[in-house]
Amino acid sequence: MAGLAVISMHTSPLAQPGSGDSGGMNVYVRELAASVAQAGVPCDVYVRRWSDDLPEIVDVEPGFRVVHVPAGPVHLPKESLPEVVDTFAARVADHIATTGTAAAVHANYWLSAVAGHAIKHALDVPLLCTFHTLARVKAETGDPEPQRRIDAETAVIRCSDAILANSAEEAAQLERFYGADPSRIEIVPPGVDHAFFAPGDRCGARRALALDCDGPVLVFVGRIQPLKGLDVAIEALARSRHRTARLVVVGGASGVEGNAHEAACRALVERLGLGARVEFRPPQPHHLLSSYYRAADLCVVPSRSESFGLVALEAAACGTPVVASAVGGLLTLVEHERTGMLVEGRDPAAFAAAIDRVLDDAPTAARLAAGARELAGRYRWSTSAARLRRIHADLVTGSRVSCAVGS
Repeated sequence: MAGLAVISMHTSPLAQPGSGDSGGMNVYVRELAASVAQAGVPCDVYVRRWSDDLPEIVDVEPGFRVVHVPAGPVHLPKESLPEVVDTFAARVADHIATTGTAAAVHANYWLSAVAGHAIKHALDVPLLCTFHTLARVKAETGDPEPQRRIDAETAVIRCSDAILANSAEEAAQLERFYGADPSRIEIVPPGVDHAFFAPGDRCGARRALALDCDGPVLVFVGRIQPLKGLDVAIEALARSRHRTARLVVVGGASGVEGNAHEAACRALVERLGLGARVEFRPPQPHHLLSSYYRAADLCVVPSRSESFGLVALEAAACGTPVVASAVGGLLTLVEHERTGMLVEGRDPAAFAAAIDRVLDDAPTAARLAAGARELAGRYRWSTSAARLRRIHADLVTGSRVSCAVGS
């Protein structure tokens, strides 16, 4: 079968998740591309060159390679990337045309979607888009984005041959905020690698991570930025009745506000007298996160918005209950009082109450853990890849959505 060109302009599937601009999207691109390649569709993942010493092409595994595309200075900040999208798109189009291996384009995030839109028209190939986050949704939750991003997402959604939504909630947001054609929205949830993310001995995991076996442990995994709500998790710990509970934070500062937010969170820890109960750890290789989930009594995901929430799924696969914000894809991944707890709003007291509900009652915690494992078992990358392979085949043999570049 003809191949798929995967566009991931601003972040590489080879980068360390949890730092800089690397996060769940990196995992999504890497795992989905690998699974699609294993299903018989070769994948080239196009990434903007972000270091001078990167080879042009990295063969990751059979049928899956990463292509580094020069576009602007290597150390260009994310906020300046819109200025080099046209250059990036033109060079990707040239590479696709030269190799002749890709019959469709799958763009990830709005910057890649803009590039994919141009490539669609340059090469007359179908365009699939996964946005991961949406500007109008972020604005609704207090994180405004530039108008040019809103305009770009609107134009690309209108012209995409298929839009991949991670959840039913994201599909509804695409329709509600952008007027997306529901006949072109395909719900393709991400998966989880059950070979790594599986239940295990809690005390053994703690020993491996140099954590004491005694006392409750909460874990927060993700980039440190206001959107992810680490400050809410810290305040919830302070309000919990469990005075010996500890919070392990795994991740690094991300985005223009990341360093300031991390500094504010560390200051909050000191102000609340939690210095001995909150531990910051740097971003970890993805497969090692399973040990942190297994070590924890529960995983806290207090995000303002999440199109999916891969952390919640990976924790569930390890049999760790999740206490999460009732937003976006988390509404699908966390079934309230069956696999974890959903919390409305941003009140740390409400998160503390949900945390205490799990920690107070061992039978409840065990029931939630069993439900979490069962739910996570429904999500596999091979299933996601099979759906994408079917969409790819249908688009390659079907007609294109007609629109003008920049419309």
